[in-house]
Amino acid sequence: MTSENVLRNVELKMSDSFGKPVHILSSDTLGGGCINHASKLQTNAGTYFLKWNAGCPADMFQREAEGLQELKKAASNSLMIPEVICYQEVGEHPGFLVMEYFDSGRSGNDDEKLGRGLATIHWYKHDTFGFPHNNYCGDTPQNNQPEKDWITFFREHRLNYILGLIKQKRSLSMEELKVYDKLAVRLSKLIPNTAKPSLIHGDLWSGNYMLTSAGPALIDPATYYADREMEFGIVTMFGGFSSRFFDAYSNAFPLDPDWKGRNKLYQLYHILNHYYLFGGSYGSQAYYLAKSYL
Repeated sequence: MTSENVLRNVELKMSDSFGKPVHILSSDTLGGGCINHASKLQTNAGTYFLKWNAGCPADMFQREAEGLQELKKAASNSLMIPEVICYQEVGEHPGFLVMEYFDSGRSGNDDEKLGRGLATIHWYKHDTFGFPHNNYCGDTPQNNQPEKDWITFFREHRLNYILGLIKQKRSLSMEELKVYDKLAVRLSKLIPNTAKPSLIHGDLWSGNYMLTSAGPALIDPATYYADREMEFGIVTMFGGFSSRFFDAYSNAFPLDPDWKGRNKLYQLYHILNHYYLFGGSYGSQAYYLAKSYL
């Protein structure tokens, strides 16, 4: 059960959002999350999803809310994005985020809907790469400082930034650092300087979408504007996306014929993030992958 302290604060915030008193009738704990606590709330205003945490960064739920709201602007009817109801930053009390609740289920042609829906989100453009605010990939900070040039953004605010975090937490040998420095110089030869800023989910592995009776839904975003090929670095990393998904995406928004040659390069950011979070063999995996592009 969710703590009474959290529920009291949730009722107050929801009441402010709806402009009328909201009372929680029941709270059922949900599993599946690896960072936050989660509950299904039955209230006099309907059923909602609550996630909460006392130990995460203070602004994590605000940044997640902003990402969901941006995705919702771009999404088509075939792809569900939960509506944000309210949130509270972590402070004296635990932080939380209250969202629309989706019942799990199938709507038919879910893989195709997911592919077409993701393509629609990627069609949503901006004039710079990045995002108005820094946010998080899982609980790893992401630097979203805007840049006009994709290669600059990817080099400075993704690869070099995550390497800086790793240096503070784990070890990188002189040989590893030399390889990453060489790769940074070589990026302009590996990535064409033609990318346009597309809205991406940013952390789209199979655990961050769900199937609902109304259609597939995206959750737990790490949203920013990027070369859309960046999305497929994580999409392809663990599997969980069918050929029907890729076919539907390609029919709606064809990828460059050479995208697969850059796919591992974009995986590198996520492998480095896993090394930062979990250590172990992810470090050597990232090193040999970076070396393969030299």
